[in-house]
Amino acid sequence: MKLYRDLITESLKVVGEILPWDLQEWLAAKQPPLLLDIREPYEFEKFHIKGSLNVPRGVLEQACEYGYEETVPELVNARDKEVIVICRSGNRSILATFTMFLMGYHSVKSLKSGVKGWNDFELPLYNIQGCPIDTDDADQMLTPRLRPEQLPPKAMKIPNNIQRPCFE
Repeated sequence: MKLYRDLITESLKVVGEILPWDLQEWLAAKQPPLLLDIREPYEFEKFHIKGSLNVPRGVLEQACEYGYEETVPELVNARDKEVIVICRSGNRSILATFTMFLMGYHSVKSLKSGVKGWNDFELPLYNIQGCPIDTDDADQMLTPRLRPEQLPPKAMKIPNNIQRPCFE
């Protein structure tokens, strides 16, 4: 069985990443890449990198092809363009980048550390109305809020007086 981290590690053997400060420089160039934010719409509306296209991860494959309700022509036609895939922390985007690579996108990279890293480097984020978001406000919104049932179970302790099997 493979875990989420295993899938990410395996995908990184095939796809590349770009650091936030390198992306910032690239965006100032004459030919900036297509920014593809794969977070859910409610995440994107709170804050995103200016100029990003929002296509949620759940419909990515359909958005990359013609003939579906989810088809995004700009994305379908970007197979030969530079594409940077963005998520919250840089994990979902690695898996999405790998999927896009399999679908024929050869110039696609994941934003390492996602919008969290972008914000940590104090680069600008904007809400859906186009207004800038305060770095500290974004940091609060980016902090995971796990419920107790979402935490891994604590390791079971074997009492010292129980005989452990010997596997020699």
